[in-house]
Amino acid sequence: MRSAETGFHGGPLDGRVLPVHLTPFDNVPKYYKVPVPAHGDEPARTLVYVRAKEYDAKGRSRWCYEYQEPSDS
Repeated sequence: MRSAETGFHGGPLDGRVLPVHLTPFDNVPKYYKVPVPAHGDEPARTLVYVRAKEYDAKGRSRWCYEYQEPSDS
């Protein structure tokens, strides 16, 4: 399975670049979910990152992930 080095912006993974598996159409998935297990008094939760485009200095686009704040619904 192919993967791409993808940057993360915001949240606990800010500044990290991780390999993300590509879809059959050679794109990164629209959402990247990271399960966080319960620790101490904090319950288990899931961090959600949303796909976004970023541009390098030469104007070429590539995918990155931006942290999505949890909604209190």
